[in-house]
Amino acid sequence: MVELMKNMKKHLLTGVSYMIPFTVAGGVLLAISVMLSGQASVPEKGFLGALAQVGAAGLSLYVAILGGFIAYSMVDRAGLGPGIISAYLAYELGGGFLGGMVAGIVAGIVVYYLKKIKGPKTVATVIPIFIIPLLGTFISGMIVVLFIGQPVANLMEALSEWLLGMQDSSKIMLGIILGAMMAFDMGGPFNKTAFFFAVAVMDTYPQLLAAVAVAGCTPPLGLALASTLFKNKFNVEEREAGKAAYIMGAIGITEGAIPFAAADPLRVISSIMVGGAAGAVTSLLLGASNFAPWGGLIVLPVVEGRLSYIIAIIVGTAVTTCMVGLLKQSVESTTKQSVYKEDDDFELEFD
Repeated sequence: MVELMKNMKKHLLTGVSYMIPFTVAGGVLLAISVMLSGQASVPEKGFLGALAQVGAAGLSLYVAILGGFIAYSMVDRAGLGPGIISAYLAYELGGGFLGGMVAGIVAGIVVYYLKKIKGPKTVATVIPIFIIPLLGTFISGMIVVLFIGQPVANLMEALSEWLLGMQDSSKIMLGIILGAMMAFDMGGPFNKTAFFFAVAVMDTYPQLLAAVAVAGCTPPLGLALASTLFKNKFNVEEREAGKAAYIMGAIGITEGAIPFAAADPLRVISSIMVGGAAGAVTSLLLGASNFAPWGGLIVLPVVEGRLSYIIAIIVGTAVTTCMVGLLKQSVESTTKQSVYKEDDDFELEFD
């Protein structure tokens, strides 16, 4: 178990490697559909509606893939089923990508101990293909449902009530809280709670919607810029994901930052929270207003104080980029981490 947990960085990188195609393909296709529609919303009909549906499918699957391949890295193929199903449950119950990561790790630990079960020779061949996937999925799935689902829902309800009571607080304090929440889990429960709170008060306080719209796009934009400026701090896959993050950030899809956050949670999440807070506070202080329940640059036609809104995005992006540059460690180009499974015929490398 000590060895298993000591290699957690490798397990996370494996999950990220398999997850990136889903976030990139799904996010970019969804962004294209929104851009071509000319509206600050996801199209629902016609060709663009179908395109949005395809993109949304990718963004719905990436959490399950992340959790599944974290478990796969920990315990080989036996962890795939429990990991994918548990991470999917975490996503459906509102746990976001962080919940999916936790679910994948839980599934890996559960399967690790289940693999130690020894039975008579008559059932030895059944254990790895039936008993372990069945029990592994049951145990890890129940842990997710009981300890992630309802507790997260209760926490989000309490947060919503708390935010409603803070409407008369200072702009700086409210901007810091909303900006940090938008960036923290990138489409997860904290992000959605902050966003829907701002949407709920849009008619009377449109400045809040502008603030969360800024904070929702600065994480992918800041990390995309960081992957361009500080190439030595990102591996090849992350630099490629950075190109897609430019598009997703411009359209207000915060999930574009997830590949970076999943690979290096502490440093990246800290950086984007500071950047998101800086952007949101700047937007509130400059008085930008947003009248569309969306974020990024695509809402500019319905924004009042467009220059202020753009300045706030620049500030949040710049702060995020600088924080990442300061906190993130360099990746040695001469060192490769190899993730190899004896039962596979391929090798996955991280530059």
